[in-house]
Amino acid sequence: MIVPTNNVAISILGVTMAVAGVACAAAEANIPKPAVERRDSGAPSGPTISGQFAGAVIQQAGIAPKFGQQLPPDVKFVDADGKTIQLDDCFAGRPVILHLVYYECPMLCKLSSDGLLSTLSTLSLKPGEDFTIMTLSFDPREGPELSARARELAITRCGKEAVHKGWHFLTGDQPAIAAVTDAVGFRYVYDENTNQYAHASGIFVLTPDGTVSRYLGGIDYSPRDLRFALVEASDGKVGTAADQVLMLCYMYDPTVGKYGFAIMTVIRAAGVLTVVALAASIIMMVRRERRRMADVVFCHSERSEESVLQAGADPSLRSG
Repeated sequence: MIVPTNNVAISILGVTMAVAGVACAAAEANIPKPAVERRDSGAPSGPTISGQFAGAVIQQAGIAPKFGQQLPPDVKFVDADGKTIQLDDCFAGRPVILHLVYYECPMLCKLSSDGLLSTLSTLSLKPGEDFTIMTLSFDPREGPELSARARELAITRCGKEAVHKGWHFLTGDQPAIAAVTDAVGFRYVYDENTNQYAHASGIFVLTPDGTVSRYLGGIDYSPRDLRFALVEASDGKVGTAADQVLMLCYMYDPTVGKYGFAIMTVIRAAGVLTVVALAASIIMMVRRERRRMADVVFCHSERSEESVLQAGADPSLRSG
């Protein structure tokens, strides 16, 4: 049996790529990573599990947004410059994007951060002018060295002025972290089997006083959804009149953390327009019929007058 040359080539290529992938993974594991100062080593003081299956870990981690819940304004954190600040000092009277991560997350937090940065690059609203961003680590072992590194990455993508005016990178101790995560409904757990946190990803949009207004889930945030969320959180103080009109056609779905086309609103609007169109058509038809009848009556009247005149002029039509 002769095997087609193309299939053989594809098979050889697949084996080669698999071997190369294993080799790259092994090489990466052997590359020494620069040491970053942490507050302490070992397991964190937050929620921790060990010896459980992945399913049990996932069940204990997730996000159940607590809409309408206000963050405690007086909890204290450390910013990227090592200064202790109070949470409400970050709000500055603007709506707030709260991004909960841990800076040494090997994958999910990096994807979520990259998704947020990509969305911000296409958003016409600007941090420091229209809204504020708070990136908070939920790992109490992390300190300002790591948050400063995250800030530098944000500066390269968004610009120094925007970051310094409206983006705070924070770390804190476990009680302060728990006060924020509990307030917004963010559940996470440290898995001692993998030495990593099990957690979900997403961003919370808060009102200027720190109340949970909207939650956008996942790692890829639609610029339209984020803009609508900020406009709603600001009570219309940011954005344009066009945003208010567009939001009539879209509705926030808290079950999926996204904005969807408000089909019922459109159906109602279409129904109203249909009724108005029908009413206008009926009115036009009635007016047209009245004009036609008036023309008929006028013509009949003219003909009657002509008949009378002809009768008066013709002697044969006169009576004895």
